[in-house]
Amino acid sequence: MQPTAFVFDAYGTLFDVAAAARTAAAEPGAGRLAGVWPRLAEDWRRKQLEYSWLRAIMGAHADFAEVTADALDWALEAQGMGAEHDLRARLLALYDRLEAYPEVPEVLARLKAGGRALAILSNGAPAMLGAAIRSAGIDGLIDRAISVEEVGVYKPSPRVYALVESHLGVPPGQVMFVSSNGWDIAGAARFGFLTAWVNRAGAPVDRLPHGPAHILTDLTPLPDFL
Repeated sequence: MQPTAFVFDAYGTLFDVAAAARTAAAEPGAGRLAGVWPRLAEDWRRKQLEYSWLRAIMGAHADFAEVTADALDWALEAQGMGAEHDLRARLLALYDRLEAYPEVPEVLARLKAGGRALAILSNGAPAMLGAAIRSAGIDGLIDRAISVEEVGVYKPSPRVYALVESHLGVPPGQVMFVSSNGWDIAGAARFGFLTAWVNRAGAPVDRLPHGPAHILTDLTPLPDFL
């Protein structure tokens, strides 16, 4: 069955989560960050995801802006940079306008021209998502930006995936869900979505009950599903 809607994870799928640290590291006066930014970016992302899962399990929800800041604090301290408050502020500001991956605008435009509904389903708070979408210049291509804040729990809770049908009016079996996160793909597949895993890093498939229907190295092949 051809999908009638394409729903995208945001961070790591459309937006490059390493871009904030990479950009700050290239700026004048970056200091130690210039040498450690890849590790800092990796730690920041890992802790961001861990905190989202743990808060969901504990029933201690906080929006993604707070989770992102907490994860950055851990990553900075791990690099001995916890007292660099100006750097912290700069990194958080850059996170609100992450770069999109190079192929994203063209792929979205082709899907849109094919008559498909396009949406984002993200852990991101609404303000964060809005800023990133505008900064990437894709606001004219996305029909809906759906945030987990509507249900107060993070992916992969099925309550999050259920938001798609309520917003788009499309049953799960007609939704192509696209994410760079294997655990997100597993949750979406279990819910009943068609799935495409964007495996940019060439990682192994996660050992979870539900695997991806399609594995892509980036978003470029998606219009072939039309």
